[in-house]
Amino acid sequence: MIEVRDITKSFGSLQVLKGINLQINKGEVVSIVGPSGAGKTTLLQIIGTLDKPDKGTVIVDGVDVGGLSAKKLSDFRNQHLGFVFQFHQLLPEFTAIENVMIPAYIAGTKHAEARKRAEELLAFMGLTDRAAHKPNELSGGEKQRVAVARALMNNPAVILADEPSGSLDSQNKKELHQLFFDLRDKFGQTFVIVTHDEELAALTDRTIHLKDGRIIDN
Repeated sequence: MIEVRDITKSFGSLQVLKGINLQINKGEVVSIVGPSGAGKTTLLQIIGTLDKPDKGTVIVDGVDVGGLSAKKLSDFRNQHLGFVFQFHQLLPEFTAIENVMIPAYIAGTKHAEARKRAEELLAFMGLTDRAAHKPNELSGGEKQRVAVARALMNNPAVILADEPSGSLDSQNKKELHQLFFDLRDKFGQTFVIVTHDEELAALTDRTIHLKDGRIIDN
């Protein structure tokens, strides 16, 4: 599903990733852990095509993303990848269901089809009665579940999550962690999760340990 070969990345004189080789299988829930500055988020952004490596190869869902034009890369990201960030990144002027539908609009999906899919996802998240609420009317846990629904909108092959439970209290954190596994079981997505949360890392199928830009254990 995901193959990373000999990835390096520097910012100025600082080499953040130093020859990363990694394979993640379809349907795996994998966590990436390590101290601050280890290169976790940089690696996630490169896998997610949000950043480019200085050298090396990234293959996602059978596609060598390094060979895609900017337009094709944008289309690939929209159709094959879903993203969940620490602070949900919902658009405040839109309702929950409108936020969930945005990736479908970008993909050119018809309104009725997009709305039906968004309603199904919000129902799975237990948020049917919150669909018409704007983000400032939602709790932290609800906002993050809306963000997860948005990530799932186009039925991507891979969900990439960067500290997804970092801003949540312990109960919401526990519920979000369980949700990832429920989603994998229902929809078959592959999850790659950068986290400092040891409890979440312990639950995942496999934990990749990064230190000083290198994988020290997976």
